[in-house]
Amino acid sequence: MDSMKEEARQLLFKYDEDKTLEQAREYIGKTYSQHYTGKDNIQIQDVFEQMDISEAFTRGAAMKYLFRFGEKNGKNKKDLMKCIHYVILLYHYAFKGQRGS
Repeated sequence: MDSMKEEARQLLFKYDEDKTLEQAREYIGKTYSQHYTGKDNIQIQDVFEQMDISEAFTRGAAMKYLFRFGEKNGKNKKDLMKCIHYVILLYHYAFKGQRGS
């Protein structure tokens, strides 16, 4: 039975996207205890949102970590996790308030 489930999973996620998404979920969940926060638990991202620059900032940050991957500390998995996190934030800010986003 487990082998059938694994075969079905591999048909749906040929490149292990489901596993990568789970790793990203775990990484992102851990980051919130690591962020610098100020009074009232405000993060710099909250300030950027008030300044209406969150979309541009998250796009730039995602690009930074994507370009850094393989160049600084080799193929560092954490750089890609940071990139994925910023892409998810970019998605959030780009489609915030839209139905189904």
